[in-house]
Amino acid sequence: MKNNHALKRNLTGYLFIAPQLLFFCVFLVYPIFEGIRLSLYKINFNHLTFVGLENYKTLFNDEVFIKSTINTIVFVIAIVALTVVFSLFVASAVFDKNAKYVSFIRGSYYIPVMVSMVVMSMVWSFLLNPSNGLIPFLARQLELPAVNFLGDKDLVLPVIIFVTFATNVGQAIILYIAAMIGVPKEIFEAAEVDGASRLRVIFKILIPLVKPTTIYIIIINIINVLKIFVVIQLLTGGGPNNASTTLMYFLYNNAFKYNQLGIASAVGVIMFSIAMILSIPQLRAMFKKD
Repeated sequence: MKNNHALKRNLTGYLFIAPQLLFFCVFLVYPIFEGIRLSLYKINFNHLTFVGLENYKTLFNDEVFIKSTINTIVFVIAIVALTVVFSLFVASAVFDKNAKYVSFIRGSYYIPVMVSMVVMSMVWSFLLNPSNGLIPFLARQLELPAVNFLGDKDLVLPVIIFVTFATNVGQAIILYIAAMIGVPKEIFEAAEVDGASRLRVIFKILIPLVKPTTIYIIIINIINVLKIFVVIQLLTGGGPNNASTTLMYFLYNNAFKYNQLGIASAVGVIMFSIAMILSIPQLRAMFKKD
C-alpha cells in the first residue's frame, strides 16, 4: 500500500513536468542533434550531400571565421568581466542603504533591460552615426576632432562591448542586490563587533556568500553574449572590414545570405561547444562542496 502511494505520488510529479520536458526535447535537444547532423552535409536547397568534416575544414581555413571567433571570445571575456565587477561594485555599495534608495537604483539600472535590444540599438545608432548622429554633430559644432565610433576598426569593438554591457548590466545588479539582502544580518553584526572595515566585509563575507549568484550570472552572460546579433546588425553590419563580426553574425550570413546551411550548422555546433567549454568550470564550481 505504501509503495503504491509513493508510485502514485512520483507519477503525479512526472505528469506535471511532462509538458516542459516535451518542449525541452522538441525545441532544444532535437535542434542540437539536428544541427550536428546537418553540419556533416553540404546542403543545396533540399539536396543533401554527405561531406563529413569538410564544412569544419572550410571554416578553419576561412579568415572571416577566425576573425569572428576572436571577436566573440573578446566579447565574452570583456562583457562578462565588466558585468560581474560593475554589478558587484554597485550592489555592495547600496544593498544596506535606505529601501527607497535601493529601489531607485534597481529601477534605474533595470530600465534598459526592459527595452527591446532593437530599440536600444536604434538609440545608440542615433547617437553614434558618423553622418547624422548626435554625438558627431555636437563634436562638429564644438569644433572638436571628429571620431567615427562605428567606422574605426580600432574603436568599433569597444563601442559594441560598451553598448551591450550598458544594456544588460541591470539584471545582474538586481540579482546581486537580492542575494546580498538575503545574507543573515548576524554575520554583519559579528563583523562590526570584530572591527572589520567595509572593504573587508565586502571581500571576505559578501563576495564569497554570493558566489552561486556570480556563477549564475557568468553562465547566463556567456550564453547571451555568444548569441549577440541585433546590436551588430543595426549598428555596424559586421564592419568595418569584419572588425565587429561575431560567430552569430557569421552564422546568420551563411544561413540566410549565402544559403550555406551546412556551414552555418557547423558554426552552430562550434558555438555550442564553446558555450559548454566556458560553462563547465562554472558548473563544477557551483556543485562543488566546500
